[in-house]
Amino acid sequence: MATTRGQLPVEDVLRVNGSRRFAAALAAASPFASLADALLAARRIWLNEVDVNGWLEAFAAHPAIGTTSSSAPKWCKEEQSAALATATDSTAQELADWNARYREKFGFVFMICASGRTAPEVLAELKRRYENRPIVELEIAAQEELKITELRLAKLFASEPVAPPSSTVGGPTSQSDKAAGSSNRTRPPITTHVLDVARGSPASGIEVHLEMWKDASTPPSFNNKDFNGWATLGSSVTNNDGRSGQLMDIVNNVAPGFYRISFNTSKYAPSGFFPYVSIIFEIKKNQTTEHFHVPLLHSPFSFTTYRGS
Repeated sequence: MATTRGQLPVEDVLRVNGSRRFAAALAAASPFASLADALLAARRIWLNEVDVNGWLEAFAAHPAIGTTSSSAPKWCKEEQSAALATATDSTAQELADWNARYREKFGFVFMICASGRTAPEVLAELKRRYENRPIVELEIAAQEELKITELRLAKLFASEPVAPPSSTVGGPTSQSDKAAGSSNRTRPPITTHVLDVARGSPASGIEVHLEMWKDASTPPSFNNKDFNGWATLGSSVTNNDGRSGQLMDIVNNVAPGFYRISFNTSKYAPSGFFPYVSIIFEIKKNQTTEHFHVPLLHSPFSFTTYRGS
């Protein structure tokens, strides 16, 4: 799978967007110097070079919202995880009924960027958009497909090499930003980037902190929120690509334990719902040589994350 900044194979782009015309054009436009460049190219191609037939081909690559089939693509399951987790039996049935009504009226699957949305929210949006005229709904569906495309491009780029830190924005702001000794790694074991999904572009200027839980005998939990139990490893600010500088030493074996990565989103989106976002994850003893890329996909009223590599 192409997760570097090199040439993007058409088959990888088809996982991002099911339009063959889009996939061929984006692959031909690669390689890209950054995720931001890839996002700009994707938006240009989708809106200016792909016709209605290409849009419909991309829509057809998606299962109906609320689908729980084991054959559904992995990214579809991830994107619908909030909706699936919050769907009662009655809500799931109502979603299925309205999906069928929508397809009968418009001729294509209901398109919505479902990341972080609950089943009731998706159902309410489906009912609202059902009243649209077909030409209006086609344009809205195309915009939703573009949002999904941007999210998936971020995942495709998630394990790209991180640029060496500098003393400017995106560079290190703590002593732990400096690589310690020699290592077979070319980047720290834990990295991140932030994508503004509302704008469809990287989020620059966001302060990022990385911490590790100090007490190995008593792990953090829902009922154990000792805020003094965290030790800061490093901090940085995201650069124009949305990537942070080096947050910890470059070592061959990262210490197992619990880590917390936090993002100061209030300065970036002052009117947003989340003043900051903290993500806690565990690195197990058999994972110490692996890489952990923990991105944040953020908008003023929702956020999501996943483990990249």
